[in-house]
Amino acid sequence: MSVIVRNVLLDGSASDILIEDGLIAGIGDAGMFRSRGATVIDGTGKAAIPGMVNTHTHAAMTLFRSYANDLPLMTWLSERIWPLETKLTDDHVYWGTRLACLEMVRSGTTAFNDMYYHVGATARAVKDSGIRGVISAVFFDMLAADDIEGAMKGARKQVKEIRDVRCPRATAALGPHAPYTVSDEAIGAIADMSASMGLQVHFHLAETKKEVMDYQARTGKRLVQSLDDLGLLSPRLLAAHCVWLDSDDIALLAERGVTASHCPVSNMKLSVGAAMPYVLMRKTGMPVTLGTDGCASNNGLDMFDTMKTAALLQKHATGDPTAMPAHEAFAMATLAGARALGIDAGEIAVGKRADIVLVDLHRPEMTPGHDLVSDLVYSASGGCVDTTICDGEVLMLEGVVEGEEEVLERAREAAADLFSNVE
Repeated sequence: MSVIVRNVLLDGSASDILIEDGLIAGIGDAGMFRSRGATVIDGTGKAAIPGMVNTHTHAAMTLFRSYANDLPLMTWLSERIWPLETKLTDDHVYWGTRLACLEMVRSGTTAFNDMYYHVGATARAVKDSGIRGVISAVFFDMLAADDIEGAMKGARKQVKEIRDVRCPRATAALGPHAPYTVSDEAIGAIADMSASMGLQVHFHLAETKKEVMDYQARTGKRLVQSLDDLGLLSPRLLAAHCVWLDSDDIALLAERGVTASHCPVSNMKLSVGAAMPYVLMRKTGMPVTLGTDGCASNNGLDMFDTMKTAALLQKHATGDPTAMPAHEAFAMATLAGARALGIDAGEIAVGKRADIVLVDLHRPEMTPGHDLVSDLVYSASGGCVDTTICDGEVLMLEGVVEGEEEVLERAREAAADLFSNVE
């Protein structure tokens, strides 16, 4: 399939973008590409930007949106979220993820990094929605390392489930939940599996001070150093949150090539007590990306909101208005995220995957338009997205997503079924 985006603002000038076989095949002056057999999109009055990459989600938790708000993290998890999650079915997860994908497409996200249950259902939702998903085989043993081989067998089974969907946009990964739900023995086994199978690892790290202190009290070891001793720290690891880290932790993570996923909205809503030490991470060269977390702890999946919140939080926490300038926040949401997930996208250049978003410049919040990147980070919302293209496929055109009403209705039905016995 060929697509031509005509007369779109790119790097300050009007250009045409030619898309062929899922790749950006050409960029040139307006009108230079022949439209024979191609889908032509009028980009007049719009800017072309790379698709956003959300590096930490629990996508099907859209069904939990606005349920159990305003609670401490562990109370929220253990008393409200985990008990309800035992009732999840493939159908719940499929339609919850379809709803998440719809919200992401509408707000300009073309790829996400997920950790949740019923991974086959998630992979099918990715296939049917048209966007990209790195889907983690989620793992808990609640610190009881009784059957490591059985647990690893279960993880391998989940990886196979994802791959059996046969969707090139759905990538399998490993998802040990967190150091307070996964034993050291299992973490070590996951690290070995990651190395032997070449799989990425998605892990919650140092979200709260209590998590870090409890680990040290239980094991007598520092958390980050222990994870390194277990073999978990490598360029394959994407660690979500990374709030309660000191300079030694960050230096080690950077040395090992670990990427952080900064989730400012979720962290602030759950009151984790500090801001991620981004300035220290930047100094060490540690890659940092952006994530929303799930809709139970964020309520939305809008990466424009996440960019703005991330930038403002760092300025507030450090007392430095130059901390995380707009261009850094934008790169974290696009190019850094794509690199972290192994996607050859994140920038609009010939030869890159065609994951492209058109933003409407005729919106009030995009006017008068002194600086596009600043407008995108500080002014825009997902509502400014006009068109979303992933892997060369047009998923939303001029605000219209095919099949949207069915997704909304079926997601409502799935949520009603899931919550039918909740007191």
